[in-house]
Amino acid sequence: MTSTLLPSDSLHRLHSPIIHRLANGLTIIAEQVPVDAVNLNIWLNVGSAVESNAINGMAHFLEHMIFKGTATLPAGEFERQVEARGATINAATSQDYTHYYLTTAPQDFAALAPLQLEVVLNAEIPEASFERERQVVLEEIRRSQDNPRRRTFHRAMELTFERLPYRRQVLGPASVVESLTAQQMRDFHARWYQPQSMTLAAVGNLPVPELVEIVETSFAQAWQKTALPQHQPAFTSLLAPLTELSSGVSFSPEERFQEIIRQEFYDASLQQARLVMTWRVPGLVDLEETYALDVLASVLAHGRTSRLVQDLREQRGLVSGISVSNMTYLYQGVFYISAHLPTKHLAQVEAAIAQHIQALQTDLITEFELERVRTRVANHFVFGNEAPSDRSGLYGFYHSLLGDLDGAVRYPAHIHAVSPEQIRAAAQHYLTPSAYGVVITYPNDRATNGD
Repeated sequence: MTSTLLPSDSLHRLHSPIIHRLANGLTIIAEQVPVDAVNLNIWLNVGSAVESNAINGMAHFLEHMIFKGTATLPAGEFERQVEARGATINAATSQDYTHYYLTTAPQDFAALAPLQLEVVLNAEIPEASFERERQVVLEEIRRSQDNPRRRTFHRAMELTFERLPYRRQVLGPASVVESLTAQQMRDFHARWYQPQSMTLAAVGNLPVPELVEIVETSFAQAWQKTALPQHQPAFTSLLAPLTELSSGVSFSPEERFQEIIRQEFYDASLQQARLVMTWRVPGLVDLEETYALDVLASVLAHGRTSRLVQDLREQRGLVSGISVSNMTYLYQGVFYISAHLPTKHLAQVEAAIAQHIQALQTDLITEFELERVRTRVANHFVFGNEAPSDRSGLYGFYHSLLGDLDGAVRYPAHIHAVSPEQIRAAAQHYLTPSAYGVVITYPNDRATNGD
């Protein structure tokens, strides 16, 4: 086992995680913080992106089945013991990862951590539970389809990505989920739930050596019970195995838009129109390129003093709401602008957004505005990562996807280093005002809607 202590400086002195790498490929990250709780976050670098179209939705469905018991831990027993100690558990699946997390009192961590690893590593996936849970997942898919915000987002992703699997829904289509088998899921679990694909982040009010010992021992106990093959070759790169094992899907970034690509929909459930504009931008594999885009998103629409909010909502009243996100997936990102507005303002608002983008390409942002934005972005990051669960999630995310923690512990420093010239260069290179994807959803027939 090797250990690494990440250095501290004035911008990230609150972060002092220790990284332990085991010979089997497993990574343990531990940090003691003065909060009377401990969080264990199990991250796997597997999500919907590694699925073929034929099994789209498998990673999320498996997340549900993880809690259906093992050969030595009956279904419901883990949850019973968690609730008896006042602890909490949850899980989430995304395009690039799956993670399972437990928060408990420090004195209960040694009792619950082995159970959490047991259910994750040794999920039995019984046929009867599989069929019952399939109906739960199908209902979740139906609810997602009934949600206007999610429908708009899914349409925008399908437009933005022509080839990358980020265009697909994490939940998968109902037609595919209906055809999945329990044995397919067991095979998927056996392939991906391996130590070299896992990062275990433990953060809370226990000494780091104790956190590491509990996690390492808990993993060893669960792993020796598993029927999974335990000696697969370790991955030397997180990128190569995904490319090789995704049914021929290429993970190379797609070219930026060369023109405006437009799609229009009608949705009788809406009270106002929805406008989404997207640009293809760098992903986590080009991490240094993402910081200026994070700042750009804040310049445009984070807070009442931001440019689009001030202009389009506060001053001209053209939109009821507008937001901007720099969404950073592993292989490529999406710069995503979304507005709710009356139908009659659609053309004016789209043109105004393009004008704001153009201004960012030609004029340097003032140091006063940039400093305010840099502070807001950095502080939002710091304030959002104070709890043990926040910290463990942050560490698990960055290490699972990139293999290190620089982006986790030095994010504020990177943001504070962004210059006006870098802001302008990012806008010029990635946010072309005459080439982007746009999805418009009308509340009804646009010819009769003047609201």
